[in-house]
Amino acid sequence: MLTDLIERGLKVGRRRLFVIDGSKALRKAVDEVFGGDNPVQRCRIHKVRNVLSYLPDERKPDVRSAMRAAFKLEANDGIAKLKKLAEWLRREYPSAADSLLEGLDEMFTINRLGLPGSLRRCLGTTNCIESPYSGVRAKTGRVTHWRDGLMAIRWVASALTAIEKRMKRIMGYQQLWVLDASLKETRTEKSVAMKERAA
Repeated sequence: MLTDLIERGLKVGRRRLFVIDGSKALRKAVDEVFGGDNPVQRCRIHKVRNVLSYLPDERKPDVRSAMRAAFKLEANDGIAKLKKLAEWLRREYPSAADSLLEGLDEMFTINRLGLPGSLRRCLGTTNCIESPYSGVRAKTGRVTHWRDGLMAIRWVASALTAIEKRMKRIMGYQQLWVLDASLKETRTEKSVAMKERAA
């Protein structure tokens, strides 16, 4: 998929923020195709959902609230809070604790980049990607027989065209320049550090 994007014109040379779910294969592919210098943000909604899936109903509201509160903190403080939460969970719900700690550092990438709150809310999840997917499923779900692959492509294209009319700009789009500046600044800092080490 990522290689296909490059073949269709996506430039590789610039630094990008990747917002992904917990797929280990996708995480590995980002590094292999685009290099390990790109920041990766894990979807917070997926993480909360995964952690809560290991808990009884009466524990879910407290843990959900604690996780959401931690995501609003500076990266180091938020990570420390969630590690404490994992210690507490480990006594009775070790699988929930393991799920919470897995990929924890990448849950706070957008905090480290210093993004405004509106952009954090948008770029902390994969919702803006998944929303069109659910729209395509709704449009194509009644088709019971696909003649061939071209028919599937036409239906998906038709569904996306219909969905496009309802799509809005991403929340905080006015501040996207902050993300761009932060990505460029981090690359410059790393470049300077490497030159200093070489000297």
